[in-house]
Amino acid sequence: MTQKGTVPDADHKVPHLSAEEAEAIASGTHGNPFSILGVQEIPEGFLARAFIPGAKDVQALTLDGAHVGQLQPGAVSGLFEGRLSITMRQPLRYAATNSTGSWEVDDPYSYGPVLGPMDDYFIAEGSHLRLFDKMGAHPISHEGTNGVHFAVWAPNARRVSVVGDFNDWDGRRHVMRLRADVGIWEIFAPGVKPGAAYKYEIIGPNGERLPLKADPYARRAELRPATASIVASNLDHDWGDSAHRAHWAQVDARRQPISVYEVHPGSWRRQPDGSFLSWDQLADELIPYCVEMGFTHIEFLPVSEHPYDPSWGYQTTGLYAPSARFGEPEGFARFVDGAHQVGIGVILDWVPAHFPTDEHGLSRFDGTALYEHADPRQGFHPDWNTAIYNFGRREVSSFLVNNALFWAETYHVDGLRVDAVASMLYLDYSRKEGEWIPNKDGGRENLDAVEFLKSMNKAVYGSHPGIVTIAEESTSWPRVSAPVYEGGLGFGFKWNMGFMHDTLSYMQRDPIYRKHHHGDMTFGLLYAFSENFVLPISHDEVVHGKGSMLNKMAGDEWQKFASLRAYYGFMWGYPGKKLLFMGQEFAQRGEWSEARSLDWDHLDDPRHHGMQDLVRDLNRLYAKTPALHARDCEPEGFEWLIADDHANSVFAWIRRSPGEKPVVIISNFTPNVLTGYQIPLPQDGVWLEIFNSDSTIYGGSGKGNLGEVMTRLEGGRHIAELTLPPLATIMFKPG
Repeated sequence: MTQKGTVPDADHKVPHLSAEEAEAIASGTHGNPFSILGVQEIPEGFLARAFIPGAKDVQALTLDGAHVGQLQPGAVSGLFEGRLSITMRQPLRYAATNSTGSWEVDDPYSYGPVLGPMDDYFIAEGSHLRLFDKMGAHPISHEGTNGVHFAVWAPNARRVSVVGDFNDWDGRRHVMRLRADVGIWEIFAPGVKPGAAYKYEIIGPNGERLPLKADPYARRAELRPATASIVASNLDHDWGDSAHRAHWAQVDARRQPISVYEVHPGSWRRQPDGSFLSWDQLADELIPYCVEMGFTHIEFLPVSEHPYDPSWGYQTTGLYAPSARFGEPEGFARFVDGAHQVGIGVILDWVPAHFPTDEHGLSRFDGTALYEHADPRQGFHPDWNTAIYNFGRREVSSFLVNNALFWAETYHVDGLRVDAVASMLYLDYSRKEGEWIPNKDGGRENLDAVEFLKSMNKAVYGSHPGIVTIAEESTSWPRVSAPVYEGGLGFGFKWNMGFMHDTLSYMQRDPIYRKHHHGDMTFGLLYAFSENFVLPISHDEVVHGKGSMLNKMAGDEWQKFASLRAYYGFMWGYPGKKLLFMGQEFAQRGEWSEARSLDWDHLDDPRHHGMQDLVRDLNRLYAKTPALHARDCEPEGFEWLIADDHANSVFAWIRRSPGEKPVVIISNFTPNVLTGYQIPLPQDGVWLEIFNSDSTIYGGSGKGNLGEVMTRLEGGRHIAELTLPPLATIMFKPG
């Protein structure tokens, strides 16, 4: 009997591989080496074939070292084959020698597959919610041997190999097995250990050899400018955050105090030599700082691996890998756990909208438009020169949904702030007529992206009840933060970009002109409860020539500081969760740069230190005062007292929470001290001044009401006569 592609030797005992197939193995063009290499059954028993370049003599061994066969040279250099004395199929290793020495080679082709038919079923259906356990590189024990299982999706490739420092980056040595039904290539590589660098060598559908590709599911990567993936150890961390996670799983986040400190981990602080802090060093400094400052959450700009520092992480090539800039992945786990143990949540900026076109990344991954749309009217982002995910392809949607689940499960993150949602929702985003393709109904809505976002939110909230998702969405798309079952996109919160834009526009005007733009500060209340809002003063507001927060304020130096203090008081009294970007809490003068540390020396100046103290006190007041946070997302928690005093640029309102004392907030955005200013209060008696941004401890002039005011009954209303400090926000609650 002669097997296809073989020719029998003289004694009909060892079917030798034909010269044609042997050459295909040697040239790396064979489409299915598992059919001919490794342990193969023949009528007389078993034979082994191995491709070991450089070897002169090869012997086959069992895993316990027993000699089971001498292999003879085959039709091409490096190919060896021979009969085995084994009686059942089993993994092998080979003892190879040449004139310079000897070595052992584990045979990847003698091992069976790791993925199974149920994986194929759920992957094909697009419903697999544990892809991060199956795809990528995973150290495992398989058929009695320790090694690494590699799996990658490349359905249009002719051949895929894993290459790395364990096989001299030789694509002929670990050619992967194709699971044809799902387009996934896999291989178990015995003997490979965590820490090994690797990529995928892919032959495209037309026979072209593509640039080596990093692993889309890699959990670790080399430090840029190197671009290889790294086999990561199985994350070994003994979590101590059960109380923190249980708390957030049991409460309604909309009714909790949430004050977010947005951080770029590469530039919050730097080492004296300018290098990055590690996650452990960040934990030692950043977590205590946030506790002291009263922030409830840290939100990191994307920590996923990315090649280009000035992208700030928003052009990621490794969605599953914490950036090597800050150390090993375990360090990030320790950071999150440490934050949780002192009550600080961790939110990650997450970027499913687009990806960079770096050749080692996802772009034309298997020689075709795989993760992205082929048509540039759908697949190319004109604003960022990036590729847009094909959300309608179930494998792509699954890749992204699983990534969201991965961060929630593996690293216990408390939230995902989803970047650039508006660019996902609209097919004509930043495009002119003729530069986009309408949906099946002729509209501009990206229906595939809508379904993806709904699927992601359902999956995340369904499996991690303590998590929040937050949309950066700048349009009037309805019900972004409504549940999917109510027709919404399913996010927990949405950034209130209108609040940011309108109020900062107002604050940049000279106080003498503010009376003509009074509506900039009141308009937001017309829609403040249409979504669950976060008020974001983010990194985007202090870069690219926009100026720092301090320098946005109008007037001289004193007025700038006073206006910023008043603005923060206004914001903390306004309905919605709070977010400040790092450096804004102490009024950094210059714009933020990702290339250097914040200007911490500013704190030697009492004015900057006073600003920091003000933000700390606002956070603490907000957290301990239910009226200021418990109804952030509900209209019942807000009532205007004075909304139309254009002449004096004064605003006054009440914040309420059932069963709690109300808080009255008054802002005066002129540099004039207003005495005897009458405010109607919701109840009679003594009202205590619980916050004054003009306090001397913050650098203000010290004007105020000596700690309290008394109401009087006038015309059926309880009236208080107040002194309103210049460019200041003050708050009162019943005594």
